[in-house]
Amino acid sequence: MEIRGKLIHLLAPQTGEGKNGPWKKQDFVIETDGQYPKKACLTIWGDKHNETFLTIGNEIVVSFDVESREYNGRWYTDLKAWKIELASGMEDAAPAPNYKSSGPVQPTSPAPEFTVSAGGDSDDLPF
Repeated sequence: MEIRGKLIHLLAPQTGEGKNGPWKKQDFVIETDGQYPKKACLTIWGDKHNETFLTIGNEIVVSFDVESREYNGRWYTDLKAWKIELASGMEDAAPAPNYKSSGPVQPTSPAPEFTVSAGGDSDDLPF
């Protein structure tokens, strides 16, 4: 999956030691554009990112996987980023569709315009 937004918060990096050796992760929050902006906290593990991209205010495109797991009867969901790119210069590129099409997409005609008149017109509707 892919999400585009502005980096608004960068949480402190976390490190630890696991059975497979040391690990490192970085959480960050982005906010999408649009009429109803959404915020999403994503995690990137290891050294898979260019730290210069993770600057507050940068417009970035994040490729990520969604993973949920159950622990003691509760479900937890992670958004694991695997690629981060700066969004600059991507305005000219056509967005890739997120679906598989069975053929060419036909353009739709605009919706018909309806007008409401204040009385005098007879119509066939009973109400």
